[in-house]
Amino acid sequence: MADDELYRMTAVQAVQHLRHGRVSPLELVEAAIERIEAVDARLNALPTRCFERARAHARVLMNGGGDPPHAAHWLGGLPIAVKDLVDVAGVRTTYGSPIYAEHVPARSDLLVERLEANGAIVIAKSNTPEFGAGASTFNEVFGKTCNPWDVGKSVAGSSGGSAAALASGQVWLATGSDLGGSLRLPASFNAVLGLRPSPGCVARGPELEPFSTLAVEGPMARTAADLALMLDAMSGAHPCDPLAVPAPAHAYARQMRETHPARRIGFSTDLGLSVVDGEVAALCAQAATELASACDAELVEEVPDLSGAQNCFQTLRAAGYAANHSDTLARHRAQLKPEVVWNIEKGLTLTAAQIGAAEHVRGRLVQNTGEYFQRCDLLVCPTAIVPPFDVDVRYVEQVGEHRFDNYVDWMTLTYAISLLGCPALSAPAGFTAGGLPVGLQIVGPPRGEGRVLAAAQALETATGIALRLPIDPR
Repeated sequence: MADDELYRMTAVQAVQHLRHGRVSPLELVEAAIERIEAVDARLNALPTRCFERARAHARVLMNGGGDPPHAAHWLGGLPIAVKDLVDVAGVRTTYGSPIYAEHVPARSDLLVERLEANGAIVIAKSNTPEFGAGASTFNEVFGKTCNPWDVGKSVAGSSGGSAAALASGQVWLATGSDLGGSLRLPASFNAVLGLRPSPGCVARGPELEPFSTLAVEGPMARTAADLALMLDAMSGAHPCDPLAVPAPAHAYARQMRETHPARRIGFSTDLGLSVVDGEVAALCAQAATELASACDAELVEEVPDLSGAQNCFQTLRAAGYAANHSDTLARHRAQLKPEVVWNIEKGLTLTAAQIGAAEHVRGRLVQNTGEYFQRCDLLVCPTAIVPPFDVDVRYVEQVGEHRFDNYVDWMTLTYAISLLGCPALSAPAGFTAGGLPVGLQIVGPPRGEGRVLAAAQALETATGIALRLPIDPR
């Protein structure tokens, strides 16, 4: 089978070929390498490649190593990309920071160990901003990542390298992580899918803050079925992650197929929190209508009361940055980008009373949302408030007459949802008049991953956007 046929397959199709012996893991590795070398010079999505490690892993699988091929979530030797915030044993892992430019970990993160145990082959590390801070992917180690839909535009962040690699067909699946929107915003900007699962769905670590629920790991893919496949391969309890829960009795792929997404869908263009570009709002309103029609659901303009979410998130985010990076600031201040310095310093000035007040606000938001999901099955809204912007812009400073206070502020529609403990994904909603992708954020109740995946698949069928991927950079 020709390499160009292989990279155009969905992950589900590729795994089926692996299961039935129609293609080997090594053939897929070579197809991915050929595609990476053909297109990534224009994108810089996968700056760290581990091709020989991938080839060696493929040979082990082909010689009968690893779990049996009938295992429930066996990926069978499918090459994937891993975000450069996540350790891969023996592979340069920089966290996007010059401080760790030559860092090579001895052990992989729990997430990578699980994926490899389930038949994934790590072929490259995807680019990310320094320590994942900021929703545009650039750093002082590797430079900027460009958008395959328009190489003059941003891929968003912080999982921007993963999103661009998927959209351009360099890998079939990729990992991402999400604190304030780092899975969902790149998915929106690149016309792929990114899922922020409920906390504990995917084991991670070792972590300095193992009980934190703001940051999660999750899957990225080109189709809803591929997303479900990867979530199944990622999920499950682990003794080193106290929050991780067992995988569900019914696989997420099965839940996606068997769950009716919704009878009542709440929609808002702004969640009552933020300004939104007019073209983005219109495209998402149309996509919400298409989703409701596909689900035979009632579409209502109703959202939970999320007032106070901005200050709450900014406070808890800053506290986390201080907890995780205060020592880095003290020792390497000159090497940190200014946005990271600002966030750490903001955290160091917080009082216990301020942090406690933010936790109380979060509790109120969670309660409001729980009551909301007794009335509505899903909440949908735009993922990003703007289409992809210039690749050399660090962050969105202004929309219309509204100016944002800091580099995080424009991400309100995703970070407000991060506070709630709900699964949320971005699915392609359409394209602007200039041909730039726009994503629709789909939010479900806690542990409602199957529901949001089913909704994403319904929207995917209605729009047909997934059929346009992968693309050549343009």
